[in-house]
Amino acid sequence: MLGLTRSRHRLTTVLAAFGLVAAGAAAQATVAATPARAATTHRVLFDNAHAETAGNADWIISTSQPDPLSQDSSPSAETDWTGALSSWGVALQKTGGYSLKTLPSGSSLSYGGSSGTDLSNFDTLVLPEPNTLFTTAEKTAIMNFVKNGGGLFMISDHTGADRNNDGEDAVEILNDLMSNNSVDSTDPFGFSIDSLSIGSDHPSAISDSGDPVLHGSFGTVTKSLIASGTTATLKPSDNPNVKGLLYRTGYSGNTGAFFLTSTFGNGRVAFWGDSSPIDDGTGQSGNTLYDGWNDSTATNAALALNATAWLAGDGTGTGGGGGSGTCAAAQLLGNSGFESGATTWSATSGVITDSTGEPARSGSYYAWLDGYGSATTDTLSQSVTVPAGCTTAALSFYLHVDTAETTTSTAYDTLKVQVLSSSGAVLDTLATYSNLDASGGYTKRAFSLARYAGQTVTLKFTGTEGSKLQTSFVVDDTALNVG
Repeated sequence: MLGLTRSRHRLTTVLAAFGLVAAGAAAQATVAATPARAATTHRVLFDNAHAETAGNADWIISTSQPDPLSQDSSPSAETDWTGALSSWGVALQKTGGYSLKTLPSGSSLSYGGSSGTDLSNFDTLVLPEPNTLFTTAEKTAIMNFVKNGGGLFMISDHTGADRNNDGEDAVEILNDLMSNNSVDSTDPFGFSIDSLSIGSDHPSAISDSGDPVLHGSFGTVTKSLIASGTTATLKPSDNPNVKGLLYRTGYSGNTGAFFLTSTFGNGRVAFWGDSSPIDDGTGQSGNTLYDGWNDSTATNAALALNATAWLAGDGTGTGGGGGSGTCAAAQLLGNSGFESGATTWSATSGVITDSTGEPARSGSYYAWLDGYGSATTDTLSQSVTVPAGCTTAALSFYLHVDTAETTTSTAYDTLKVQVLSSSGAVLDTLATYSNLDASGGYTKRAFSLARYAGQTVTLKFTGTEGSKLQTSFVVDDTALNVG
């Protein structure tokens, strides 16, 4: 419809209703509460396709793969599932907010495929000390998964921990992932793993009461432990969001980071320098294991669980996102009431208007999508960065729908409200409205975007109209309030 003169057609009854509004007989807009959304289920995939059980390693949540629920559908203790990571898996399962799967041995990591274990079906990927190199295709899949909003948990071990004797250890394998991939090999996460074998230590947490990994819903983190592990070197000049959370004794700043977080694209990254902290001492017969999960000198369980929640986009805890863990209260959308005309927003020609064909909720300008009575697609979008550390990010807008459709059962014309990644991938469809939502006034709609703290996303409205009777989707007075 670009470049064409628009001809809007509206129902006479709706025109009359707005005539009353203009006359002052109905000064208040209708405000309806947004229906509560179902509780979020965080989907986590644990990798077991890269020799995670070689030698004495047993880095699995269950021997039942891909679905641990086939071993025990309602686990209450770590021994209900078999694996040295069973405590981790059972703790998540018991919350009721997680769906856990394992990528079995002999499989490959993929992103955008049809497999049930394809990364597109998950929020977080856990790599618990991989011992074989990722293929070129797998590295591309992992990096694109994170770039488009996924969480990546990388767990290493000390240099030389080559459990399957193939010439590669976790230090080399994870460094290869970060430095030798087709998506971004220019230090994308802002750190490299040190080639060290540190015999023992109790790395301490930094002082940051607002960090969601150190102070999350699963507890407060004070210390971890090293029982033959390594650290990482931070490079904030390559990625300013990289952040050391626990440091080897005597180290701070950019060296000696034992646990760290970072971001890449729209996704989140965590790194841990030893597999001993996640080992719960139980597993398959014949393995020599160490119970670091329940070690009373450290808080490893809280660290693993808080980090998993953060990577999966959980809004719980005292913060959110990477970076500084701070958040100043603000309204983030530019030209939020459209009074500056066609600026800040990207929109189909004529969408942002001061036409008298529809009344603005306030001021003179508003966004009018569709309303032609012919096959039309109109869009309205704006990119916004939700600051790291924000625990609330309340998106709201006022929507008026009028239509010439007479059906009470068929949605011929629709308006989708979506959150997109920087690459244009759909991260979430917040709502879909239609001609069935027609009403005589504006209705307030509200959603939480807290899970995108620390990310840059695009808010997009897409109106799609059929080929016959018109439906107009009118938006005004938008806001994204964070705090």
